[in-house]
Amino acid sequence: MASVSGPARLVMSAERVALNFLNHLSGVASLTRIYADAVAGTDAQICDTRKTTPGLRAFEKYAVRCGGGANHRYSPDDAILIKDNHIAVVGSVTAAYKAAEAFAGHLVAIEIEVQNPAELEEALVAGARIVLLDNMDNDLLQQAVALNRGRAKLEASGGVKLDRVRSIAETGVDFISTSQITMAAVPLDLGLDVEIGVAR
Repeated sequence: MASVSGPARLVMSAERVALNFLNHLSGVASLTRIYADAVAGTDAQICDTRKTTPGLRAFEKYAVRCGGGANHRYSPDDAILIKDNHIAVVGSVTAAYKAAEAFAGHLVAIEIEVQNPAELEEALVAGARIVLLDNMDNDLLQQAVALNRGRAKLEASGGVKLDRVRSIAETGVDFISTSQITMAAVPLDLGLDVEIGVAR
């Protein structure tokens, strides 16, 4: 993977930290590639979530891109994501979307989470252009894609595991987000082998 050279004391003192980063981030990239390969040939793209290791978000999200995935939001400031609790507080999908729309600038993306086709239709009528289909089974995802008819970008999320990701992609959604690629990645087994050189 790499060759480094330098005084033995410095190389050995940096070894564990460097390997910890490489092992973990290579695992994230490798698992992302497995997910991306699993949906190859469909129109769906694998995305990460904000469920990342504290302090390592930028690194893990970079590893996801290296593995062929795409990044969701880095932080809540990147875009507005209206969740089920937000909808519950204001009373309806329409009210939540309109409140966010009134608050956001014209360059701020707004995504709204829905639980079923009825909420999806309400979101579409309200003007939603990005909709998160939360914890829907494949039958509901297919219904959502048919109902949407290309009006908005659709993201499937919730309970996405490798054994199901291909069938999710085949429903016709645009994006599939999963925390598995950052939270469940097994570190690669990488090590450092020292070769003693001649001092110059």
